[in-house]
Parts: sequence; C-alpha cells; structure tokens
Amino acid sequence: MSLYIGIDVGGTTIKGIVLDVGGKLCLEDSIVTGAGEEIAVNAVTLINRMRNAVKGEYAGVGIGCAGAIDSENGSVVFAGNLKLKNFPLAKIISEKTGLPAKITNDANAAALGEARFGAGKEYTDSVLVTLGTGVGGGIVIGGKLFEGNKSVGAELGHMVIEFGGNKCSCGRRGCFEAYSSATALIKRTKWAMEEDPGSEMWNTYTSETVSGKTAFEYAETDIAASEVVDWYIKYLACGLINIANVIRPQVIMLGGGVSGQRERLTAPLQAIIDRETFASHFAPVKITTATLGSSAGAYGAAALLMD
Repeated sequence: MSLYIGIDVGGTTIKGIVLDVGGKLCLEDSIVTGAGEEIAVNAVTLINRMRNAVKGEYAGVGIGCAGAIDSENGSVVFAGNLKLKNFPLAKIISEKTGLPAKITNDANAAALGEARFGAGKEYTDSVLVTLGTGVGGGIVIGGKLFEGNKSVGAELGHMVIEFGGNKCSCGRRGCFEAYSSATALIKRTKWAMEEDPGSEMWNTYTSETVSGKTAFEYAETDIAASEVVDWYIKYLACGLINIANVIRPQVIMLGGGVSGQRERLTAPLQAIIDRETFASHFAPVKITTATLGSSAGAYGAAALLMD
C-alpha cells in the first residue's frame, strides 16, 4: 500500500506527515526550518526520519512552502523570510531521498488539504481564505488545485475592495488584505479604543495587548467593539462575495486566527452573502470554517502526489 509524505515549510518549523492511500494519518513530526540551503537539509532529515518510523512503499513527497513558487519546475522563486531565491527545493529533496517530489505555495497546499480531507471534502469546488497576518487563499476546482499562470495565481488578498483605500503591504491601496486580515482588525480595534476611552475593551486590554478576538469578545456589550465587528464583517463579506461571484465555489472555508470566532463570524457573513451574491438562490455558496488547522498545508502537500 502506497504511503505519502507531506511537508509544510513554515517560518520556524517544517511540519511533516505520513498518510496512507486512504488519507489516514500514520505519523506527524517536525523539525526546525532554518534558512537558505539549510532548509533542504532539514527537510530531508525529517523525511528520512519519518520513513524510518513508518516502513512501507512511498509514492513521493509533497511540499507546501511560503513564497512565490514555480510548481512546474519545482523551485522557490522567492521567499524573503526563508532567504530563498530561485532555489530548486523539490529537485534537491527528490535527489536526496530518491522519491518523486512536488511543490506548491503553502496557501495552495492548505486549500487542497481542506478540500480533500477537511471542511471541503464533500464538495468538488472550494475556496480557502485565511485570515491571519495577511489574507491568503487557495482555489480547488473540480477537485483540482488551481494555481494560475506560473503558479502565482489565487492571491485573493490582493484584489481591491476599496478603491484608493487603506494601504496594503503589497504597496497598493484598498486590498482585501488591508481590511480583512487579523492585522487590519487589530488596527481598527486599537483605533476604536483610542476614539472611545470609555470603551469596555479598556477594562481588559491595552493598546499593546489587543488581539483579533478583542472586539468580538465585547461586541454584545460595548458599542465601540460592536462597530468594529460590523466594520470587519462588512469588508470581509465584500471580498467573499467577489470570490463567490467570480468562481462560484460550493463552499468558502475560513482559516487563520480570526476564523476561531466561528459562528460569530460565519452566521452574519452567510446572511450577507445569501442576500447579495448574484443568483444565490440558484447556486448558493456555503460559508464555513476550516477544520484541519495548522496541519492543512501538510495534508495538502501529501495530496499533491495523490493525483
């Protein structure tokens, strides 16, 4: 029976899993990421360690990695935090392990993981939107990962939803990420607290300790917090409606830290999307939260070999 390795190269840790042909988890392990060429060395060490722990016939290694990825040629075009540029990571791993290796962007891997094994497994068409430091995402159509031209498509966080709006980390203004990331939510919460020193949020938090859940915690009892949540959901819904209208997936899954609000987030979003998405009565789009958490990328990486 074939076994599949999935590794997710993060900023501090490389996560690894072994799945059987049915998608059953056989092993989880991890190793420090390192930087530059050291990443390949550490990834190979992790892979060999997992192969020694779980004996069997391995079909190959799938890799999810942050940055701009050339999946066709198996290389990391650029990943600043990892200190990688035009680095043939998949080729090196294949040569060192003797196994076929495929690579994709980490957000794409997470989307494929959720589509195959998580919140999207009952659907053929799904989108994952991650609400973290930035807004990332991935698209699965007909059960297949969509990567776009040279594998750099599906940058959902950088569609503009407010022309001339807040500046984004990419340099443009009004991007989805500038309004719907956890970073944007925290910034708006701090602004609201400073505008209303009597806000209940000050009872527990200072400007330095505010998080993405602060406004949600006080939304039912504090006007300032409620206004922040309404502001956030309005812009998040705008971006999701655009995705729904262009791609029309059966489900949009929300991941990342903010998705931990679950029904407090998905219920109002679903109401807006049902009301405002084109032809939603005929082809509805379900809004739900992702289920695999930080393991989604490794699961999706393993699934690259299952095709």
